[in-house]
Amino acid sequence: MEEVITTPEAEVAAVDEEEARFVLQIVQPALLGLMDGSVSTLAPLFATAGLTHKPHAAFFVGLAASVGAGISMGLAEALSDDGQVTGRGNPILRGGITGLATTLGGMLHTLPFLITNLRAALHLAYIVVVIELLAISFIRYYYMKSPLAQTVIQVILGGGLVFGIGLWLGGLG
Repeated sequence: MEEVITTPEAEVAAVDEEEARFVLQIVQPALLGLMDGSVSTLAPLFATAGLTHKPHAAFFVGLAASVGAGISMGLAEALSDDGQVTGRGNPILRGGITGLATTLGGMLHTLPFLITNLRAALHLAYIVVVIELLAISFIRYYYMKSPLAQTVIQVILGGGLVFGIGLWLGGLG
């Protein structure tokens, strides 16, 4: 049996490579999904709440938007590349992670619309949206090493823009 001797530098490099692979193959698809689900479902959900004044209707629009976006994003991620050239890993795994995270991101602020009181549902959903956007910012900061203030501003501005459009369109009707 041959003994393999490793240096501390080689061990650190192996850990860094493993962490980079984890971020690329797991965290990045999950973050992509959370961001898309959290942001892309805001406009239809809040527009429906504003147009119908019925939390139940808003819930089902949010459910449909979340599941539809999850399927769409999961397929897009799985079909974007086979991972051979980019090292992004198994496309089915990435697609599944992205799809589930997209659905979750959309459903978190949809669930408050199970409350029958529209005003209470809206206020709780507003709080959930802020928490979602801050959580996404923190994940970007922690795993992607983005400056925290910059990532908070980017995520809040992007989410706020879509959120405002949903409220505006809901108020038009």
